[in-house]
Amino acid sequence: MDVDLAEGDVVRMKRQHPCGGWEWRIYRVGADIGIECLTCGRRVLLERRKFESRVKGRARHAD
Repeated sequence: MDVDLAEGDVVRMKRQHPCGGWEWRIYRVGADIGIECLTCGRRVLLERRKFESRVKGRARHAD
């Protein structure tokens, strides 16, 4: 995944969330990446390295 992440971007993860959702919105960018499931609203904070290995690609770019 490219390094230019922004708050509000929507990304698709490699594995499905237990609620059935694939897409997550980024709400925090830094050493840790905060993401929120668009299906159930669950918020997760991941280390940047873990996030980059688990993300499949960008679904939508923030306006």
